[in-house]
Amino acid sequence: MTVFLTPDQEPFFAGTYFPPDDRWGRPGFPSLLQKIADAWEKDSAGLMSQARQLTERLKNELKAVSPVSVSVTILDEAVTQFRADFDERHGGFGSAPKFPPSAGLSLLLRCYRRTGESRTLQMVTRTLDAMAAGGIYDHIGGGFARYSTDERWLVPHFEKMLYDNALLARTYLEAYQLTKQASYRQVTTEVIEYILREMTDPAGGFHSATDADSEGVEGKFFVWTPTEIQAVLQHAEDTRRFCAYYDITDQGNWEHGSIPNRLRPIEAVAKELNLTSDELYETIYRVRPLLYHARQARVPPGLDDKIITAWNGMMISAMAEAGRVLGISRYIDGAMRAADFLLRVHRTSAGALLRTSRQGRAHLNGVLEDYAYLAEGLIDLYEASGRERYLTAALQLGERMVDSFRDEDQGGFYTTAKTHETLIIRAREGADGATPSGNAVAVSALARLSFHYDRQDLREAAIGGIRAYGRQMARYPRAFAKSLAAVDLLAEGPIELAFVGAPNDPGLEALQLAVREVFLPHRVIASSDGTGTPSGHPLLAGKGLVEGMAALYICRNFSCQRPLTDPKEVTEALLSASRRTDQTTQQTLLQGATLPGSASPEGTARYAARIVSQSRHDGRMEHGYGRFGNSGLTTSRLGFGTYQVDTREPEHRDALKKALREGVNLIDTSTNYMDGDSERLVGSVLRELIKNGELTREEVIVVSKLGYVQGHNLKQAEAR
Repeated sequence: MTVFLTPDQEPFFAGTYFPPDDRWGRPGFPSLLQKIADAWEKDSAGLMSQARQLTERLKNELKAVSPVSVSVTILDEAVTQFRADFDERHGGFGSAPKFPPSAGLSLLLRCYRRTGESRTLQMVTRTLDAMAAGGIYDHIGGGFARYSTDERWLVPHFEKMLYDNALLARTYLEAYQLTKQASYRQVTTEVIEYILREMTDPAGGFHSATDADSEGVEGKFFVWTPTEIQAVLQHAEDTRRFCAYYDITDQGNWEHGSIPNRLRPIEAVAKELNLTSDELYETIYRVRPLLYHARQARVPPGLDDKIITAWNGMMISAMAEAGRVLGISRYIDGAMRAADFLLRVHRTSAGALLRTSRQGRAHLNGVLEDYAYLAEGLIDLYEASGRERYLTAALQLGERMVDSFRDEDQGGFYTTAKTHETLIIRAREGADGATPSGNAVAVSALARLSFHYDRQDLREAAIGGIRAYGRQMARYPRAFAKSLAAVDLLAEGPIELAFVGAPNDPGLEALQLAVREVFLPHRVIASSDGTGTPSGHPLLAGKGLVEGMAALYICRNFSCQRPLTDPKEVTEALLSASRRTDQTTQQTLLQGATLPGSASPEGTARYAARIVSQSRHDGRMEHGYGRFGNSGLTTSRLGFGTYQVDTREPEHRDALKKALREGVNLIDTSTNYMDGDSERLVGSVLRELIKNGELTREEVIVVSKLGYVQGHNLKQAEAR
């Protein structure tokens, strides 16, 4: 994005993309620069006024709202929203242009696991099949382009991004685990092989992107004609089969030739060629490497070789998990090389992260997503490799997120650390965009760390990150797919797996193989070699080999079943341990910590005496208090009512604090006022004043009436 600022760093004009010259009906960047310069010279005062207005609007729109409780039933509401926008014919959601909905599909896999609803799984498989068949996927070299310009996934914007391929590789991997469909495994491995082959820096990190253009023409590197295919294969029948399979024709399916795709079913193509599907597959797998090597002789798209911490964290996650699930050690090795590079080059001696590097030189302060994605990647890498140093590093990053990025008042996480340079606003984002939001990934990483280390403080920080966006989630849950996956984890809790056995022990490998056959999105995996080597992982305490054999301990809340040594018993034991009690899970709420205590005779009398003493010089409060019925409490004769009072208006908060400071210790509220937000305001103000030492909970009387149920509370009641 290009943003033009005043000398005070206030924005007055912005745009996402400007071509190098005037084209497509939009100004090129040189023309834009000239127009901005002319406008500034003629009316800088007007632009500065516009910048002030825009800045004020940004501040208002990004102001945090009060946190609310979130029910696990919101997952069902998200599925309903996805279903309403689902393209039954072509897969995906909405109309063109279509972006790969990685986080949404991953959430739907979890929702299917919860409910067993076949239509939920169908949305995932239809979309994955269509993307893998379309031109958005590079059928010659592997990897996905940024997005499709049409509804069929045929014509992509040919730019390839590291983050898209990391997220999609993980989603296809999860779909393979759940469905056992071999094509999903194939896509996963092809994407990761592409990254290792073409996007990996010699130092170990992963490059960011490749351009859409080569030789000034978009897509030129990726499209083919039948003549070009024949020139490479030098075999008419192979050319005929390859072109039919990948829709490569003389007339082409795009302006510069044919984009390889498999949108026609293979059965139809094989029938047309008078072949069996197996015969056609044999030809494709045999000749495709020849086309790849021939394509490498073309002028390639430009490579963006900078290494971005957050995007590398995503790929470390995908690569490590693929290595674990598929049993491919090279993938775990690739993830370890990238992680070691980041921890060596992108981490300062003080433990802070740097955002980006190129040719070994890192700079720019890391932002929330850098810490969050790398922490989650390191957790996945520990679970795949058993190297405890990665989990230790993840914990350090998680603790720094809580210390430096957390919003102490409203929960959730700011985009920048509190030590970051001062900007016009300290932004925060909850909804997902092209990638899951930093807040959502921070929540996920902290929740997982809390279960690894049995850390309630980290769990509360994670729940706070969910509740901070509870209002927005209730309105548009589909926009919070990664956050809702974390809701599912926090509501259900993970299954805990402790492997004990020496590396390369066939017994251990057999147990690991049995585990990776099962889709377990919510899990903790810890590993010990069984020799008594000290470990900081609580799950490994007291666990060893069983009669000299490798063992698997399956646990929940650190309470374990008998250890297993026979891999044949693993699948049933996992399914049994992971079965949830649906009714309990359905009613689970992620809510904040309740403010303890209540009004007491001693506390309210102390409050009244203090206020009367403070106002003794004018005597105005001597008759301001009386008995509260037969309760023994001392109450102000004037109370503070909270009907139509909520957390959105600063004036409401200020008025309640003023009342409590100046002698009012009776608050009237109701569970149904402002959909519960009146009570949230009362709790928030009391917590603040108590924390500041201005009063105690025992000094204040809160009368909360049971009212009629409405709004979001009504939805929750109906669900219950």
